[in-house]
Amino acid sequence: MSDQDHFTFIPLSIDPKSKSISSPTPSSRALEAELSALNSLHRALHTLDAPMIVPPPPMPVNPKRSANVSKLRESGNAEYRKGRHAEAIKFYTLGLQMALTRAPWEPSQLVREEVHALYSNRAQAHMQLGNWPEAAIDAEASVAAKSQGNAKAWFRRGKCLLEMGRLQEARNAVTKALEFEGEEKELSELLKEIDGRIAKAGA
Repeated sequence: MSDQDHFTFIPLSIDPKSKSISSPTPSSRALEAELSALNSLHRALHTLDAPMIVPPPPMPVNPKRSANVSKLRESGNAEYRKGRHAEAIKFYTLGLQMALTRAPWEPSQLVREEVHALYSNRAQAHMQLGNWPEAAIDAEASVAAKSQGNAKAWFRRGKCLLEMGRLQEARNAVTKALEFEGEEKELSELLKEIDGRIAKAGA
C-alpha cells in the first residue's frame, strides 16, 4: 500500500502569541520541514504589515518642462505674427507634446492651463491656412481643457463650423459658449451671423 492509499490524521496546534504551527506528537521529518517553511513564510509576511513609507515625488512641478512649454508657445506666437502659420503650428504641436507628457504626479490643472492655450493658438493658425476641420478639432480640445474664461477658443470653434457649413452645430456651439462666457461681444455677433445664414438657407 502506498502513502497515497490512506490518510493519517496528525493533530496540529497554533501558538496564540507567535501564531506558529507545530505538531504536539512526534512527526516525520517531512512534516517538520513543511511546518518550518510555513512558519518562516508567516513571519516574513507579518513584517509587511508595517505601513510602507512611500517617498514623495522628486518635484511637484518640473520647472524646466514648464519653461520649455512656455518657450515653444512663444516661438509659435512669434512665427504666427510673421505670417508663418505652418511653422507656428509646428511649435504649438511640440509644446502640446511636452505638456501632455508631464509626469503623472504633476498637477492636472497645470496641464489644462498649458494645453488650452496651445490648442487655441494652433486652431487660429490652422484657420489662417483654411484648415477648418483641424482648427475645429483644436478649438474643441481647448474648450474641453478649459470651458470658462476661454472665449477665443469657443469663438474659433463656432467660426470653423460656420465655415464648413455645419450651421446648426455652429449655433449649438456658440449658444453653449455664451452660457459659459456670458454676453461676450464676439460670440454674440457670431451667433447673429450664424442665425442670418440659417435664415438665408431656409428661405
